[in-house]
Amino acid sequence: MSGGVGTGRYPEDGVDVAGVTAEGAAWLASAGTYPRSTLTLWEERPTAPVVLPCGSVFDVVSVPALFGRRMLDRLWAEGPGSGPVAVYRGRVLLFAAPGTAQRLPTLLEWEEWGSPGRTGAIPPLLCHGAGDAVTVPAVLTPEDSRGTDGSGARDTPGVTRLGSRWLVAPDTRRPWLPGPEVLLWAAVRAARSSTSATVRVSIFPPADQGAKVYDVSRRR
Repeated sequence: MSGGVGTGRYPEDGVDVAGVTAEGAAWLASAGTYPRSTLTLWEERPTAPVVLPCGSVFDVVSVPALFGRRMLDRLWAEGPGSGPVAVYRGRVLLFAAPGTAQRLPTLLEWEEWGSPGRTGAIPPLLCHGAGDAVTVPAVLTPEDSRGTDGSGARDTPGVTRLGSRWLVAPDTRRPWLPGPEVLLWAAVRAARSSTSATVRVSIFPPADQGAKVYDVSRRR
């Protein structure tokens, strides 16, 4: 693993008061074709969301809001934590390692989540990888979000008028990003938390598939 989430923690109130740091903004901008132009835009308009391509610096897994928060709870309470995470237009955007968008749907299909007893356990996950682009929230800092008098009369730190915000803000040039196996683990744990105790949910395949078992429960 390279780097770590640092102060980009996942607090209980769901708003990362630390905000995006200069290094975090540089990491985000590096995904685009013209990183310097993106950084200049943010310097001039720190409240402006920006569309960035996926596939090289990061992939993004878009999850319905409630299920996404359950996944985050599992990642931080029982697992290795998460990479940067945002909310945009009612969905949770989980920033993941490049290649996750291609591999995660395969893992979900291989685990037969549409089979009887599992239908609906995991909602459709929108995976954005090479050739896709996503809108990331503004790199709004706590100081930027307050009025000029420091009264805090404007928005909550990191929250734009569109309701987009960072839950775990990028704060390093090399953030740790979860891969497909970690996100599969989190999705299964989230499904377990919302599934009746009479319904058995497992990430383990039938014995005749000879699958590898990944231990992703150890913290970094």
